[in-house]
Amino acid sequence: MNNLDTPPGQGAPLPTEPKRIAPRSPRAALEPERVPVPTRRSARARHPLVVVGNAIFTFLVLVVIVVGGAVWVGKQRLDDAGPLAEDKVVIIPRGAGIRDIADQLVREGVIDQPWTFVGAVLVRKAREDLKSGEYQFQKQATLGDVIATLIDGRVVQHALTMPEGLTSEQMVQRLLETDILAGNVREIPREGSLLPETYKVVRGTPREQVIQRMQQAQRRVLQEVWDHRMADLPLRTPEQLLTLASIVEKETGKPEERTRVAAVFVNRLKQRMRLQSDPTIIYGLVGGKGTLGRPIMRSEIDQPTPYNTYVIDGLPPGPIANPGRAALEAVANPARTKELFFVADGTGGHTFSETLDQHQRAV
Repeated sequence: MNNLDTPPGQGAPLPTEPKRIAPRSPRAALEPERVPVPTRRSARARHPLVVVGNAIFTFLVLVVIVVGGAVWVGKQRLDDAGPLAEDKVVIIPRGAGIRDIADQLVREGVIDQPWTFVGAVLVRKAREDLKSGEYQFQKQATLGDVIATLIDGRVVQHALTMPEGLTSEQMVQRLLETDILAGNVREIPREGSLLPETYKVVRGTPREQVIQRMQQAQRRVLQEVWDHRMADLPLRTPEQLLTLASIVEKETGKPEERTRVAAVFVNRLKQRMRLQSDPTIIYGLVGGKGTLGRPIMRSEIDQPTPYNTYVIDGLPPGPIANPGRAALEAVANPARTKELFFVADGTGGHTFSETLDQHQRAV
């Protein structure tokens, strides 16, 4: 069957008649068509307050969206690992502003972008809380960690160790040679007034402040030790204990011998024997310089000075060095012995004797 043939039983589709347009009069056809009048808004919707209110509401919605997005992004940045490949020490100068700090942290490789740091600090309202100083930032420190470190002022603490047995002049010289400290020293402190110890200091600490800490520590320790001294000690004042402790400090080579060395001098004081301590000869000759730089000459043993305990009775007029706590405690509670002599044994220690005969054989 030909595709053009009409299937049996079905008629051909009837054509659709076009929509008839109502005839218009010649006059009406010449008149312009009327445009529909738009619907008028209510007077309330057109009120200026409503218009302004809608604008403000729209603005606030946009602000909330922007701020919310910024907070979310900022929170992600605060917790992200930072760019530091290893620990880094950074010195924030005094008087640096927030932008100065941000730029420096970028230069040092601590953070990626200055604006993230500035924005996070401003959001926290911590602009005035950032502190200057020397900081050590850990490897991959987050932005949050960096900001918290600066706000808390967690500056680097340096260990400053002052050994026992140095004179006050020698200690001041060490302070002057330490470049992490600042300022000058007005005068050499009184001998024995500084406690040898390890002190924690921050970069830029005034040297006078360190000296004050050492003096306060020595007064405190001396009083504590004096309050717990042996009952029959032949010393009348804490200052006398300090003086004898300075001699013990200079005479002791091995820490375990300290109480025996102290016992020898305490026993000699009880028997009104001269102390005959070589370090007192040296101090009488060179004072606060501390070292003679050569062996003591025989003529110097009997050379009168206020400190030479070979020629004076009892204790010298004051300390010959700054003793540590261990030496103070050794004098306050010396070993219970009858020993009156000791001599160097060539190993850094001493041979102790109760009698002159034993001592001469040891020599």
